[in-house]
Amino acid sequence: MKHTSVLTRYIPSPIRFGTGLFTIVLPILLTSPASASQTVTPNAAALEQQENNRDIVRRAFDAWVAGESVFGQILADDVVWTIHGSDPVAGTYTNRQDFVEQAATPLVSRLVTPIKPVVHAIWADNDMVIIRFDGSATTTTGTSYENQFVWIFKMQEGLVIEAEAFLDLAAYREVVDNNPVKTE
Repeated sequence: MKHTSVLTRYIPSPIRFGTGLFTIVLPILLTSPASASQTVTPNAAALEQQENNRDIVRRAFDAWVAGESVFGQILADDVVWTIHGSDPVAGTYTNRQDFVEQAATPLVSRLVTPIKPVVHAIWADNDMVIIRFDGSATTTTGTSYENQFVWIFKMQEGLVIEAEAFLDLAAYREVVDNNPVKTE
């Protein structure tokens, strides 16, 4: 399996600035003296770790589908979790407890069924794992909560140490603002 740098796949060459007589053409210089057409082959240990990271995340999502908590299984206690967007819940949480209490609980406490993930893809590259999935549940008022997610995990020793989350924060806010907290 060959690995091609993301830069060599997505950055066109050359770059042009200006028009007419004032056009400047700049070649793209990579930080490595290797040409853009060369590929890097990770060593066997790196490939094994990459696949191990993917399997850890896949097993956690399989457990989530079966009704278990994904967070307790794979998040480091001191995980740094960033939710991107402009909603008040967006921001960076510096440990699992803060993330669960301030971001997950406000939503989950307004659902009468657990969020059921449907995983579309799990990609792994070195210590990074990307998951694209949909999630759905029923709110305390009986309406449906549906969202689409992309989570990007940085793994270390089998745990997520950094996470970035992309989701429809309007759907999140709709549930939090318009549904009462469930009573046990």
